[in-house]
Amino acid sequence: MSEKILTQPEKIYTVEDYLNFKHRGSTKREFYNGKIFDTAGSSRRHNLIGSNTTIGVGSRLRGQKCEIYVNDMLVKLSNKSFCYPDVVIVKEEPVFDGSELDVLVNPTVIVEVSESDRLPRQNGKARQLSGDGKRQGMSAYQRRRNARRALRQTNDQSMGL
Repeated sequence: MSEKILTQPEKIYTVEDYLNFKHRGSTKREFYNGKIFDTAGSSRRHNLIGSNTTIGVGSRLRGQKCEIYVNDMLVKLSNKSFCYPDVVIVKEEPVFDGSELDVLVNPTVIVEVSESDRLPRQNGKARQLSGDGKRQGMSAYQRRRNARRALRQTNDQSMGL
C-alpha cells in the first residue's frame, strides 16, 4: 500500500495581510515577497554590534540633519518587502506611510546585524535597499569581524561615513 504525502501549499500573503498582522500583536514580523517571518530575539553580541554601530555613526553625523532609529522602526524597502533593521539612518526629512504613520519609506542607510552571512533573507535586505542607486545597506556578521556594505551612490549622495 502506498501512502501519498500531501503537502499544503505555502500561503502567500498580501501587504494588507501583513500590516493587519503587525497591528494585532506584539511580535515583530517581517514581510518578504508574500511571506511573513517572525523576527528572532537578539543575542548579547547582536546587541553590542547594533549599539556600537549606532554610537559610532551618531558621533560621525553629529550636527548634520539626520535621524537615527534603532531596532523597532518598520521600514518599507519595496512594495514586497518590509523589515525591522537594527539601525536606520535618514539623511533628509523622514517620510512615513501606514495608517498610524509608522512605516518609514525613505531610509538612507540600513544596517542589519546577522547571525551568519549564509542567511539569504537577512543579507538580501542590504542589497535590496542599495539596488535603487540612492540608498546604502550594510550587513554586519556576529561570527566574523567584518561587515559587508552594499553601496551605489554618486559623490553628492555621500553621508561622510
